Amino acid sequence: MYGEPALPPDFVSLPYANPDAPKGGRIVLGENGSYDSMNPFILKGRAPTGIALFTTETLLARSFDEPFSLYGLLAESVDTDDARTYAEFTLREGARFSDGSPVTVEDVLWSFETLGTLGNPRYASVYNAVSKAEKTGDRKVKFTFATQNRELPLLLGLRPILQKAQWQGRDFSATTMVPPIGSGPYVVDKFEAGRFVSYRKNPDWWGKDLAITRGLHNLDEIRVEYFGNPDVHFEAFKSGDLTSYRETNPAKWQNNYSFPAVLSGEVVKSEIPHHRPSGMDGFVFNSRKPIFADWRVREALIAVFNFELINQTLNAGAVPRITSYFSNSDLAGDVAVPATGAVLALLEPYRADLPLGAIEGYALPVSDGKPANRANLRRANALLEEAGWTVQDGVLKDAKGTAFAFEILLSNGADDFIAAANIYIEALKQIGVQAKLTTVDAAQYSERTNLYDFDMTQEQIALSLSPGTEQYRYFGAANGAAPGSRNWAGIKSDAVDGLIGGMLAASDRSDFVAAVEALNRVLTAGRYFVPVWYQNIGRIAHAKQLHFPEKLPIYGDWPGFQPEVWWYQE
Repeated sequence: MYGEPALPPDFVSLPYANPDAPKGGRIVLGENGSYDSMNPFILKGRAPTGIALFTTETLLARSFDEPFSLYGLLAESVDTDDARTYAEFTLREGARFSDGSPVTVEDVLWSFETLGTLGNPRYASVYNAVSKAEKTGDRKVKFTFATQNRELPLLLGLRPILQKAQWQGRDFSATTMVPPIGSGPYVVDKFEAGRFVSYRKNPDWWGKDLAITRGLHNLDEIRVEYFGNPDVHFEAFKSGDLTSYRETNPAKWQNNYSFPAVLSGEVVKSEIPHHRPSGMDGFVFNSRKPIFADWRVREALIAVFNFELINQTLNAGAVPRITSYFSNSDLAGDVAVPATGAVLALLEPYRADLPLGAIEGYALPVSDGKPANRANLRRANALLEEAGWTVQDGVLKDAKGTAFAFEILLSNGADDFIAAANIYIEALKQIGVQAKLTTVDAAQYSERTNLYDFDMTQEQIALSLSPGTEQYRYFGAANGAAPGSRNWAGIKSDAVDGLIGGMLAASDRSDFVAAVEALNRVLTAGRYFVPVWYQNIGRIAHAKQLHFPEKLPIYGDWPGFQPEVWWYQE
C-alpha cells in the first residue's frame, strides 16, 4: 500500500512459512453455533467456517508479515499507474479450478460483477468504484476506477474468483448446500449441515509449487466440528475429539488446562504474541435508537460499566482494556492528550461537529475496582441529568415520564459477554436504568444484527495495520443506512467519512498515519462502544503432533496462521 513490498521478486516462500514442512495429517477444530448454507458470499444464511478461505482463491495474496503488501497468486502480475487510476491483471497460464477447468478472464469479470451486485453488500463499494471492466488479452483483465482511492487495486486483488459455469441457471443470491467450485488448495469433502464440515486437500491443486504458497496448506484434512454449547466444545477438546482449541479467557488458560493430556505432554499450550491493532470489541450502542442518540447518555453508561471489577472477575485482571480503536499499534497515537500538528489540522474543518474530547483528548472512565463504583456512578447521574433524565421513584425517566429501558442482545454461547452483561445490568439498576438480557441462537442473532434490530449488543471489529476502504463498511454513514453493513453503531459523521477519504488519498505513510490517528480520535470520543478487553497474545492448545514455524508474522496468530502455516508430524 505504501513504499515497496518487503520480499524480492525471486523470494522462495513467505518469511513465516516453513518451505520444508512435511505434508499430510489433519487438524480438527471446533466452532460454536451451526451453519445452513454453502454460499459464503451472500447476506442470506450462515456458511461453514473456512469455506471461502480454503476452497477459493484471489488474484493476489497477502503477506501477514507486512502491514498491507500483496503478491501474485491467480495473477502473475499487475500493472497500474502512479495514481492507481486502473489495475490490469495478467492471469497465470496454469491456474485451474478444482474440476480441472482453467481460470479465465471471463470468470474474473463474472465474479466481480456478481459479487458486486448480488453478493454481500461489503463487495458493492469496491465494485461501484469501477467505471470500466474489460478483457484486454487472453489472460489480461483491466479495471478502470471512477474514484480516487489508492487501495482499490489491492482490494480487487483480494476478491474471490468463482467459476462462472457453476452458477449458470442458478440464483446466486439464494442459499444453497452445493459447495462452490474454487481453485483453492482444498475441496469440501464431507459435511453434515450444522454438525461438521471436512475440507480435503486437492491432490491436483494447481498452485502447490508457487513461492507464495510454499510451506502453506500442509495438512491433508481440515475438519470443523460444530457445538451448540461452549462447555461441550471444550470437553470435546479435552477428550481428544478436537486437536486444537483457541482459548480467549486468560483465567481459564491458567486454571482449566491441568487435564491428563496436558500433564502428559500430549497437548501443548502455545502463546503467540502479535503487533496488530486491538480493534474494537465490546457492547455497541445502536445510536439509531433515540435513547442512545446523545453522547452524554452513552458516556454515562460507559461510566457505569465497571471494567476493572469485570476484568478481575472474568479474566483475573490479566488482559488490557481497549482504550481506542488502534490500541497495541503505532497507529493509535495518544487519544487522551490534545491533538497537535497534522492530526489537529485534519480535525479543524470538522471542529464544530466533533464530539467533546476528539480535539481536547478523551480517556475512558476508570473505577477503583470495587463493586460500589461510587465516583463513576455520580458522574453518570450528572451526565444523565444534563441530558434530561432523572431518577423518579427509583426509575430513570425523561421529562415525559418515559422509563429508560433497553435490551442487551447476545448470541447463545457468548459466555464471557453474558457474564459481563449480568454484572453490568446489576450496576445499571443503581442509577434506575432497566436493562434486560436476551440470548438467541446464531441464525436469529445474524438476522437481527443485519437489520440493526437491537438496542445494545456485542460487536467485535478486527482492524489491520493498514486500515482502508473497509472503514466505510464499519463506520461510514451510507453503509450504516443499508442492511448488512458492519456499522452496527449507526455512526453518521461527516468527519468520519472525510477522514476515511483522507486515509485513502494519502500517498505517503506520514499523511496516512495522521489521518488514521485523527479518525481514531473521532471514533473514540464518539463513545459508540462500551469497550472491553483485547488479547495481546494468542493462546492455542493443540495436539503435540501439530507444529508451526518459530518465525511469527507481525499479525501473530490471526489471520493466515492456523491452519495455513501449520503441519502435522509425529
